[in-house]
Amino acid sequence: MKLIAGLVLWCCLVGQAVALNNELASHPSPYLALHGDDPVAWQEWGPEAFAAAQRENKLVYVSVGYFSCHWCHVMQDESYKHPDIAKILNRHFIPVKVDRELQPALDEALMAFVQSTQGRGGWPLNVFLTPEGYPLYAVLYVPPESFAEVIGKIHALWREDPQRIAAVARQHGPNGFADRSADLDAAAVLALGNIFEEMTLGVADTFEGGFGNQSRFPHVPQLDYLLHRYDHTPNAQIREVLETTLDAMAQRGLHDHVGSGFFRYTVDPGWSVPHFEKMLYDNAQLAKLYLNAGRVLGRADYSAVGFAALDFMLTAMQGNNGTMIASLSAIDKLGREGAYYLFDDDALAQALTPDEERVLRAVWSLPDAAAFDYGHLLVNQAPPELAAMQLGWAPDEIERTLASAMGKLRGLRSDRSLPVDDKVLAGWNALAMEAFIAGARQSGEAIYAQTARRIKRYIETVLWDGDQLFRAISGGAALGTVALSDYALTARAMLAFSRWANTPGDAELAHQIVLAAWRDFHRSNGWQRERDPLLKGSELHEVLRDEAMPAGDAVLIEVSLELAREMNLPGLTEMARSALNRFWDELRTEAFFFPSRIRALEVAIGAQKGS
Repeated sequence: MKLIAGLVLWCCLVGQAVALNNELASHPSPYLALHGDDPVAWQEWGPEAFAAAQRENKLVYVSVGYFSCHWCHVMQDESYKHPDIAKILNRHFIPVKVDRELQPALDEALMAFVQSTQGRGGWPLNVFLTPEGYPLYAVLYVPPESFAEVIGKIHALWREDPQRIAAVARQHGPNGFADRSADLDAAAVLALGNIFEEMTLGVADTFEGGFGNQSRFPHVPQLDYLLHRYDHTPNAQIREVLETTLDAMAQRGLHDHVGSGFFRYTVDPGWSVPHFEKMLYDNAQLAKLYLNAGRVLGRADYSAVGFAALDFMLTAMQGNNGTMIASLSAIDKLGREGAYYLFDDDALAQALTPDEERVLRAVWSLPDAAAFDYGHLLVNQAPPELAAMQLGWAPDEIERTLASAMGKLRGLRSDRSLPVDDKVLAGWNALAMEAFIAGARQSGEAIYAQTARRIKRYIETVLWDGDQLFRAISGGAALGTVALSDYALTARAMLAFSRWANTPGDAELAHQIVLAAWRDFHRSNGWQRERDPLLKGSELHEVLRDEAMPAGDAVLIEVSLELAREMNLPGLTEMARSALNRFWDELRTEAFFFPSRIRALEVAIGAQKGS
């Protein structure tokens, strides 16, 4: 703390600042409202922040996070509530707090910056920008002493030579692309699919499941495309990768075995140690993936996982208006990461009979010492037959006792409190709508159909005004900045609804949303993630990668091609095909990151049966 005090004294001696006030109190974003009583004078993202930075010749300090993020809460408690650190930020920077769920395009652009400059990413994502809006330097979570040192050094560099620092920042990233159009070639497109398959199988872990050798994320776009390939051309290697990964995600620590639903990711390659936030976009995509996998692979257990994910969303993520909220926090009401989902030994002993606890520990291989600070997480389920042999019980007795114990664990959960982020986001709800359509189509359950209809009704009457889509609405006003991905995913969901419900008017609505997206986000040689980006240096993108969700440009192109075929719109076909005729060399070398674009290319050439 002496270091922080010294930096504060030094910073106070080198300049004066115009006082700012924290603007986030009572903000409709639960995440931003959390920061409303920080001593940091947080501003909202917008042109006013840059006007102040230019007026006072200060760097803009942008801190991006989200409500359910554990390390965002930690950095808030350690640094943003620290009065001395707040003094430095307030005096020498324009501090801006961003909810990444309200500014998805900005978040993606800043994440690309930190990954390109530091080789890693994550949240909280903190970036220093020049007054013009060019990113200069990024820092992820660091302890308060290190953070105070960083902001002190950045301020010193800017104070000594702002012109040189601004010039360095302007060099980050190209802003235009040469016209590299060429005729679509069916053989080249088919080759890309094969390259993707070879590359993906090469990085797949067929022992633990997943891809790579570090943290485990669902990678739904990649799995979805592999499932699509298997559906058209069954292949034993693809099936092995799919089943190994789908089994691991459903059976281990990514999946909540007590209350259902999926966590965002696990920090280990064995899928055992999750970060405990639950996001709508993950659960919606995984529900649909497992339903499709159950159908394509003939695995009823996968379909059951998909239906359970839908039921979880209905129980835990449905808002008052029938739409889906954004997320469930990793942090409980007492500020404890994961505690809502964990059961310590005392809780198990008090809630369960001795026989129930004995069976629970045997079936779930619970160790004597809990693996987490606040108790045990159910991760490794053994077959009941194995537990029966171990305990000398009949298998049906094991199953009855285990069912009773699991019911009591759910009861313990019902007495706990978990904060939620209740924003209704356009693109994420479009994903949920598609998932419930898939559930209704496969099961005939009325509740799934009703939910899909309610989400669709909210989007078309509240989030779409006939000319533009809104990211979210609060108190009748637009909240956040809508992104290309919102338009693309919403158009795709409307087309899916039209096909399922046989409502041509919804296909026309999808068409109108598609046209607005081309108008607002496409340029002759690339794409903007948002209409009027304030962030400089990466406004235009030749193509976009698949991340946790499919790339907005690829989805929009595929939906455009499908609509053009169904509605006989040759002009839309030509526009979509032209946008695909780019980036061939990069696709061949980085195919793993572009499965949605490869799928769009296949639709364009009709290369796959059913395209």
